[in-house]
Amino acid sequence: MLNFYKAELSDVAAIAALVNSAYRGETSRAGWTTEADLLDGLRITTPEVATLIRREDAFVLAGVLRDQVVATIACERLENTAKFGLIAVKPTLQNKGYGREMIQAAEAITTREWRVAGFFMSVITLRTELIEFYERLGFERSGQFEDFPENPALWQPKVRPLALEYLVKMTRK
Repeated sequence: MLNFYKAELSDVAAIAALVNSAYRGETSRAGWTTEADLLDGLRITTPEVATLIRREDAFVLAGVLRDQVVATIACERLENTAKFGLIAVKPTLQNKGYGREMIQAAEAITTREWRVAGFFMSVITLRTELIEFYERLGFERSGQFEDFPENPALWQPKVRPLALEYLVKMTRK
């Protein structure tokens, strides 16, 4: 079981390294969340993580195991919902329930502190196994899509076209 805390600026480098290792490059292939066949480059930079941590309407939740940050989730308040992103677990620790723990902790904290009516996230449409995982956690496909963002300075698509679909989970109507 993980321990949780809201990340601080001293955690920025560790969080960026964890997220990038979980999604991109050869290290990501040790887990099932890899995007290495879809994208090259970085998922996020340390300045982007720092910006999230500094925001009044956002936080990054860190999951800790034996004094090491091994999981993350970013939570952003948008009106009466929370947007989840940067959901990552150290690749060698995936399939142990830590991703589920992170999402459930983020749901509990954002519901308690922000009184949100629901949650949403965007997922690359080709990531069917990831979408199925989120559906098992109560998220539903919205049918709302957008083109995958272009950012050649950070990432380069290996497959085109890439698109995102929004997944939603409402707690109250």
